Amino acid sequence: FTILGEIPDEEQILPRKDYESLDYDRCISEPYVEVLEGMDNKKAKKYEAVHWMMVFAIGVTVGLLGLFVDFFVRLFNKLKFTVVGDSIEKCSDKGCLSLSLLELLAFNMTFVFIASVLVLIEPVAAGSGIPEIKSYLNGVKIPGIVRLRTFLCKAAGVLFSVAGGLFVGKEGPMIHSGAIVGAGLPQFQSITFRKIKFDFPYFRSDRDKRDFVSAGAAAGVAAAFGAPIGGTLFSLEEGSSFWNQALTWKVLFCSMSATFTLNFFRSGINFSKWGSFQLPGLLNFGEFKCPDGDKNCHLWTAVDLAFFVLMGVVGGLLGALFNCMNKNLAKYRIRHIHPKAKFIRVLESLLVTMVTTIVIFAASMLGECRDLSLKPSDGLFSFRLRLTHDINSTIRQFFCSNKTYNDMATLFFNPQEAAIHQLFHQDGTFSPVTLSVFFFLYFLLACWTYGVSVPSGLFVPSLLCGAAFGRLVANVLSSVRKLGMDIYSGTFALIGAAAFLGGVVRMTISLTVILIESTNEITYGLPIMITLMVAKWTGDFFNKGIYDIHIQLRGVPLLEWETEVEMDRLTASDIMETNLTYVYPHTRVQSLVSILRTTVYHAFPVVTENRQNERDFMKGNILISNNIHFKKSSVVSRAGEQRRRCQSMKSYPSSELRNVCDEQSAAVEPSEEGEDLLQQMLERRHAPYPNLYPDQSPSEEWTMEERFRPLTFHGLILRSQLVNLLIRGVCYAENQSSTNQPRLSYAEMTEDYPRYPDIHDLDLTLLSPRMIVDVTPYMNPCPYTVSPNARISQVFNLFRTMGLRHLPVVNAVGEIVGIITRHNLTHEFLMAKLRQHYITI
Repeated sequence: FTILGEIPDEEQILPRKDYESLDYDRCISEPYVEVLEGMDNKKAKKYEAVHWMMVFAIGVTVGLLGLFVDFFVRLFNKLKFTVVGDSIEKCSDKGCLSLSLLELLAFNMTFVFIASVLVLIEPVAAGSGIPEIKSYLNGVKIPGIVRLRTFLCKAAGVLFSVAGGLFVGKEGPMIHSGAIVGAGLPQFQSITFRKIKFDFPYFRSDRDKRDFVSAGAAAGVAAAFGAPIGGTLFSLEEGSSFWNQALTWKVLFCSMSATFTLNFFRSGINFSKWGSFQLPGLLNFGEFKCPDGDKNCHLWTAVDLAFFVLMGVVGGLLGALFNCMNKNLAKYRIRHIHPKAKFIRVLESLLVTMVTTIVIFAASMLGECRDLSLKPSDGLFSFRLRLTHDINSTIRQFFCSNKTYNDMATLFFNPQEAAIHQLFHQDGTFSPVTLSVFFFLYFLLACWTYGVSVPSGLFVPSLLCGAAFGRLVANVLSSVRKLGMDIYSGTFALIGAAAFLGGVVRMTISLTVILIESTNEITYGLPIMITLMVAKWTGDFFNKGIYDIHIQLRGVPLLEWETEVEMDRLTASDIMETNLTYVYPHTRVQSLVSILRTTVYHAFPVVTENRQNERDFMKGNILISNNIHFKKSSVVSRAGEQRRRCQSMKSYPSSELRNVCDEQSAAVEPSEEGEDLLQQMLERRHAPYPNLYPDQSPSEEWTMEERFRPLTFHGLILRSQLVNLLIRGVCYAENQSSTNQPRLSYAEMTEDYPRYPDIHDLDLTLLSPRMIVDVTPYMNPCPYTVSPNARISQVFNLFRTMGLRHLPVVNAVGEIVGIITRHNLTHEFLMAKLRQHYITI
């Protein structure tokens, strides 16, 4: 298996085994059951109220974060473009344009240097963060992905990377930052500030944390695009395995809170009208609308759908090319840049910035000077100049005379959002040559930029690149007006943006809704949906989406939505791990310490053995006696269950029920010698196997029969739980009863979440190695299990839908025969097993 920073010679990169999974399934232990039993209706409502308060707080915080990012990005861009713009206007006549270029380089390289240094402090802050959040919502725990330090570096770094002129967006980092807010805010603690602790006992599990991360990521999408419904669908489509109605409602409420918080403050600050809601998101596409009285204007017609389908095909092809080039660049970085000193990454970021700045400056000098005067046929132009963002103020006259403007500089020397507005809402202002050159340069530089060591999003660069492609198509079609075609250029720019973005990221449901909400025009629903579907189908024919590619490059064991049909040739027994490390219900401290220090497993089956002459083994050995008693008490038989029910029925006042119960008891009451027929059957069946003492740890000297002897399965216990029990001294002496063992509450078991102590933190001098630990109160006695004969599709759906971390494989007589984890269900592992299956056949 590959390790980060190493790529095998083969094209395929195998998932890494050092990634942990989240514990989304609840551990129904005795402390947890005690909490449930003490949870009356009043406490349940209080817990639910606190949950809703946290969801609202996450939404408001993400909205304020978006306001902070937007304010400083606009401030830095205004400062840069004002200084450099004035310098260019002065130097156009004096011949000192090199000085203007140096000023632009100084601004951009300073900003990018700061962003790159912040990524050196926390490397996880690089990139958009969407692949990492998608992996987290899929059930994979990536180290440092939701830490406070990552949040600070990400939020501050994206300001400087966007202001530094790189072809990156702030929408992706907003999603990552929102997820961090969702993970950290309900915890009221941070590793960065270890000494600051609050007594807040709620939400101390991976299950709650993952739900809040879903809400935070959705709020990030909502704040970035002003699309609360799209944000909710993003969390559902891109990551979360387990989903229910209550979670959907809370995530939507969180997204709404973020959207309207950002809208309220941005509208008040920009328009001085507090209480008005006019700017819903960081990126807003403006209003697509025909001018009043123009009956010949249509946003789109049925004839245009054929061109939209073709644009979807081209967008899918361009997206596949973009992903292929970026994948090769990422491989090169992993091989040749990441293994070197960290400052090399900073130098790469500065190199990309320098090349981008020079290309922007040089391309702007080659732009066409176009007339500002309006033609009679350009009636839409005057209408769109009255947009809220004042498109006319973003027109650049660099190197052009009065009453003309530079169309290339208008696209390059503006914030990317302003350039998108230009392409969406100006009619007949960009020449085909300008659009072609702009698309080509932007395509190459955006592909090179995504992956450098700065916080960087991909949504806005993809939208801008696609919008230029769409306007180019509109210009070509407008040249054939003699065919009677009425072209609305803004619509084609929007469809081009959707086609290219869909071809790169391969999102369908959520991206359709995001674009519809951003345009505030429901009539665009059908063309956008068709374009995205065609772009996805076309791109999937060649490679995966950009986020899935980067997830694969990191070796993350991501589980897809479903398995391929041919995988049902395999069963659970074909893919399970049979070499188990297990513990007994009552196990000595020395055995637990040995197991925990010599293995890296995160869960252990709790088992008992089936042996002959158990009564002889029970004599004189309290450890073996306790294990055998636990096994007998946990085996449920029909006869035993009937006797238990009859005992409870004897308290009924009805004499008829008592008589029936007495008759049945006489019929099923076994003799003392045959007290447990099931146990006798198991003893006869397993007679050839050796009888080993349960205080013996698994040893390399064991024979095959000793290592793989039959074991009755009773439950699962996590590594963190075992370490917690040992550190807190939860054990009893050999001459005592297990009832003398100290009891831990649920709050004590989860107090150290999410950073549980390590086994190496245990001071062995405080515990006697011969002490015994009763793990049964703290194990999960009823985890999800699967039959060895279950087909892979059944196993996969159970594992992914329920968000499991471990899935024991138990046979018909209650014996554990193996265990299945996330790595056993990855596509690469299943394909390898399928090839072995074909070879065997």
